[in-house]
Amino acid sequence: MSIFPNDIEDLAKKLIAHGTARGEMVATAESCTGGLIAGSLTDIAGSSAVVDRGFVTYTNEAKADLLGVQVKTLETFGAVSKETALQMAQGALFRSRASHSVAVTGIAGPGGGSDTKPVGLVHLAAMSRNGAILHREMRYGDIGRDQVRLATVRTALEMLLDVSGAE
Repeated sequence: MSIFPNDIEDLAKKLIAHGTARGEMVATAESCTGGLIAGSLTDIAGSSAVVDRGFVTYTNEAKADLLGVQVKTLETFGAVSKETALQMAQGALFRSRASHSVAVTGIAGPGGGSDTKPVGLVHLAAMSRNGAILHREMRYGDIGRDQVRLATVRTALEMLLDVSGAE
């Protein structure tokens, strides 16, 4: 019995099965989800064959130190941006043994939003060593912190499945 909703558990199981069958590993780089993506994967028995590592980089300093996000990117575009998410995904991929990575950065709320970056805005990026790159800007809205975070986990797992070529 998973602590995650059934649809998230099903996505995680599918990703673990796909990675196991292909001998591929994943890495996560998380800000607003605080490790929930990695948690959803490691909730599945056998996940150690697929999950290489997860980075929880809540601060800008952690994003720069652990993932190599450029300070100029953070200053120019902000932590919650396409550019930052892409650099987080790239950093996770190249600081791991993973074949695929996913990164998320956003504003889960209830505070912290602005007119240009409202609560519920999340940027996600997924990458593969084969060159596949995905980005999604999600505007979940002010649906509550837990719901923004769970919706982000769901989208991140879908993106990992897409970038890894799972069907």
